[in-house]
Amino acid sequence: MPATTTLTLSSKNYSSWSLRGWLMCRLAGLEFDEVMLGADDPTAKAEMLLLAPSMLVPCLRHHGVTVWDTLAIAEYLHEIKPKAGLLPTERAARAHCRAICGEMHSGFTSLRSALPMNLKGRFPNYKVWSRAMTDIERVLQIWRDCLATYGGPYLFGARPGMADAMYAPVVTRLRTYGVTVADPACAAYCAAILALPEMAEWTRAALAEPEAIDELEVEF
Repeated sequence: MPATTTLTLSSKNYSSWSLRGWLMCRLAGLEFDEVMLGADDPTAKAEMLLLAPSMLVPCLRHHGVTVWDTLAIAEYLHEIKPKAGLLPTERAARAHCRAICGEMHSGFTSLRSALPMNLKGRFPNYKVWSRAMTDIERVLQIWRDCLATYGGPYLFGARPGMADAMYAPVVTRLRTYGVTVADPACAAYCAAILALPEMAEWTRAALAEPEAIDELEVEF
């Protein structure tokens, strides 16, 4: 009998949006089967190369409902799994969470293009150009504000949620490209995200992927 819940993903090594959607579903406690698109699938490749006019991956299908776009998936999960804590319980904190998630969703284009997600890669001497560095500094400011306001270890308190899923790929990018995080609170936050069992599970699967996408491999 076919599963009633599926999540369509592209590469686990390269696809930041797939990681976001998958991590949200796992943090919400939703059971689902993965449907993987091949690296040569036009939809998947366009999404990973930042050429897609809209984000169609990941795509959640749950009891006859189809939801794509990561923010929409997060809001849907919050509706069906309200006790999972993807969003904060307090109204002002929820507004803050939605604001920084929206900023991640629609911004940071220089960071995305200059430091593509690549969990297999390690580029310790990578030159981060100034526009990407400006994006990184803004991300770190968001993290500092949230950690100071809500007490950590995650952006909105004691348990990981929607905002952490949205920013998790940035944590992997900083590690991949050897970007030093000097602020102790932000460095501890990065360590907390990478230590999540869900992140370890995703990373193992990413490292096992056989495909390489040449356009996303950094050349020196």
